[in-house]
Amino acid sequence: MYLIPTAKAGCSALPQAGAATKLSSDREFCLTVKPMPGEGLMEIFTRLDTALKDSETTLINLIVFGSVSARPAADEAMRRVFGRIDWPVTWVEGAAYDEHPIAGMQAFVFDADQVSRVTLDGRVVGSVFEEGGLRHCLLGGLGPNPGLVLRPDQCRQTLGNLEKSLSQAGFWMADLVRTWFYLDDLLSWYGEFNKVRTEAYSQIRFRAGSLPASTGISGKNPAGAALVVGAWAAQPLEAAAQIAEAGSPLQCPAPAYGSSFSRAMEITSRRGRRLLISGTASIAPGGETLWPEDTRKQIDLTMEVVQAILVARQYEFADITRATAYFKNRADIPLFSAWCAARALRSMPVVVAQSGICRDDLLFELEADAWKSAL
Repeated sequence: MYLIPTAKAGCSALPQAGAATKLSSDREFCLTVKPMPGEGLMEIFTRLDTALKDSETTLINLIVFGSVSARPAADEAMRRVFGRIDWPVTWVEGAAYDEHPIAGMQAFVFDADQVSRVTLDGRVVGSVFEEGGLRHCLLGGLGPNPGLVLRPDQCRQTLGNLEKSLSQAGFWMADLVRTWFYLDDLLSWYGEFNKVRTEAYSQIRFRAGSLPASTGISGKNPAGAALVVGAWAAQPLEAAAQIAEAGSPLQCPAPAYGSSFSRAMEITSRRGRRLLISGTASIAPGGETLWPEDTRKQIDLTMEVVQAILVARQYEFADITRATAYFKNRADIPLFSAWCAARALRSMPVVVAQSGICRDDLLFELEADAWKSAL
């Protein structure tokens, strides 16, 4: 596994060596983990365990992109390395470029003594911590209860489980700032999903006055459910802490074409500013897809849009701390490396995986987080 530096500029679609570094504050980290060629699951999690011990932190949320069939072996490896799994895990099908069972992992970690857990039906689904004058709740691996057949019903119940999990930690749906929706066979029911989400959100007065940032991508999950969900909620505890929408200078608001999310959200605390950029793709200002048959040009436009969001809020690529690049076609993944190499960018903390995107003519999507320290 590689622990990619999280505060350096640039990106790489293929694994490159690195070391664990801080994300955003004296105590908070995000480790981007990629497997080395030939490295097994035990070695991957052993190296992650070493990074946690070295930094005296604990896992608060783990997102894994990999083969669904590898989940049981990965769970066994985690139990052997860590002793138990007491953090939320979101596992989504995402093929690696090199056929490895895991394309990559994103491990959110925090001070080991300052994390509390959220459980649902006997399983850890969330972690709560305070940082910079805000109280945060990161949730993952949420899905419907067994028994429901219709996918819209599964979606409604999953949103209900999200609300239930938040309430156990003293949060509300109104506190949501970021969501991840991984839908099995997304294109066959994306319209239904959007309808259910919009109906649910219409009953909520969000604390920030804006819809959460979000990613909606296609991917199977180990439970075989219609979807699996992750979420980030935040509550300001002091006047210096604020949450606000950050618009996209080059794209219209997503609700203009029926998708209920904001292009980006920014969390400001006394420690600094964190920008959460939604899944971004090659979409024109009016909402239509651009360059429908050209992955290279879709990458160019997507990264131009991401850069515009960053610059509008006084960030740059060097400030990106976590990113995920989704490709419809695995053979196109090296094009992202070429895009980065052409701009002399250093290694970005990015996981790259093959995943279906929300339109059949979209070939590439990227989500990203960025950080600016107040110090």
